[in-house]
Amino acid sequence: MAPIISATQQLPLVSHAFLYTKPARADFSLLQSHILHSNRALFYSRSNFRPLKAIFNSPSLTQVADDAKEKEEALTLREICLGHVPEHVLRRQVSVGYVVPTDVQKQALPVLFSGSDCILHAQTGSGKTLAYLLLIFSVMNTQRSAVQALIVVPTRELGIQVTKVARMLAAMPTENDAEQKSCTVMALLDGGMLRRHKSWLKAEPPTIVVATIASLCQMLEKHLLKLESMQVLVIDEVDFMFNSSKQVSSLRKLLTSYSSCNSRQTVFASASIPQHNRFLYDCIQQKWTKRDVVHVHVNPIEPMPTRLQHKFVICSKKQRHQTLLSLMLSDAPKSGIIFVGEQSEKSKKAGNAPPTIDLVDFLKTSSWGCSEILLLEEDMNFNSRAASLSEVRRGGGILLVATDIAARGVDLPEITHIYNFDLPRTAVDYLHRAGRTGRKPFSDEKCYVTNIIMSDERFVLQRYENELMFNCEELLL
Repeated sequence: MAPIISATQQLPLVSHAFLYTKPARADFSLLQSHILHSNRALFYSRSNFRPLKAIFNSPSLTQVADDAKEKEEALTLREICLGHVPEHVLRRQVSVGYVVPTDVQKQALPVLFSGSDCILHAQTGSGKTLAYLLLIFSVMNTQRSAVQALIVVPTRELGIQVTKVARMLAAMPTENDAEQKSCTVMALLDGGMLRRHKSWLKAEPPTIVVATIASLCQMLEKHLLKLESMQVLVIDEVDFMFNSSKQVSSLRKLLTSYSSCNSRQTVFASASIPQHNRFLYDCIQQKWTKRDVVHVHVNPIEPMPTRLQHKFVICSKKQRHQTLLSLMLSDAPKSGIIFVGEQSEKSKKAGNAPPTIDLVDFLKTSSWGCSEILLLEEDMNFNSRAASLSEVRRGGGILLVATDIAARGVDLPEITHIYNFDLPRTAVDYLHRAGRTGRKPFSDEKCYVTNIIMSDERFVLQRYENELMFNCEELLL
């Protein structure tokens, strides 16, 4: 029989037990003595025989841990980015008011700066765009003449918004940064000037490209855009793009082409990712991301902004127009969006006018006269859509009648009221519609989401309440 380790040895037997043959029954007392002695050695300090557990729980160490946590939470956005993001970008960031980091920026930026792929999952308006733009500025080399970062967006409106923030951060350096070459940002969006883009690409490739998938594919097919030097790939509103039959096949091809996932950093961003655990699994299995991809999920319990008050009114289908008018006369919104469902194929074939047009015509001929009424829908001419959004941004009492295109990427801080003339198809769509209001920074002003439903739609709204964890109050007109 192999000898038993002496009870005077300091190595705990429990960590080496599998190296020895089971002792005879007569030797169990010695074995038990050794285990007891070894376990005591694990929990007591040699110097003063105080339990280590007590040392770890001592007020001094607890206070140090709390102080470290408070210090980490107190870091400014500049301090988090220091050593990663170029100094002239940090100065620009502070000058426009990006000082205190949001929750998603606190959690995501250390992960992004470490080089890991990331899924940014946080409610609309939480600061995801700035987080991934700061990553891009931290890795790009402006001395290289090549596309180093690609941001793919589902709509032209979101692309314009992202491009605006990117160009603001990449503004021409000051005289003190004369040696720093400026960064160029190209907006490759649906309805853009492709001829001008071709000339630009031939002259010198931009550093950052913000693109809708259709325009991007068009440029790639013509071999006008090269992505071999891409270091960062961002897919914004990823759930919307994967649910779009028009965009998903092109998006999948992009993710598996143009530089392997091991040589680029990939970031997915969205306010909502249904079945996110499954999506995370697919990212790894399909090799869209590296295996160490990190899921940063901020506020998973309360995805709905707390400033919003949700209401609903039950009426018949024929009463909906009049009900909406009564609500608006009562609320007197300065600026709001009325969301209308897409026209069905059956209605199109019958030659009926779109429901958005019907509603605009009704409001213009009704007693409502407090605000200008504008239209925003996917099939509109790009210039017309841009004109509508420009009018809303000027403020001064604007009502926007819109389809769900306005629920993705349209940033209108002055909006205080959302009316769901038609219920959205999913809870995710409800979240994005509601997220168009309550976006004004540092404001405590209450904002409202009002749903006009028929009695048999109440269970659908209740399902959204349960899934998004908010309460909807019934109004009686």
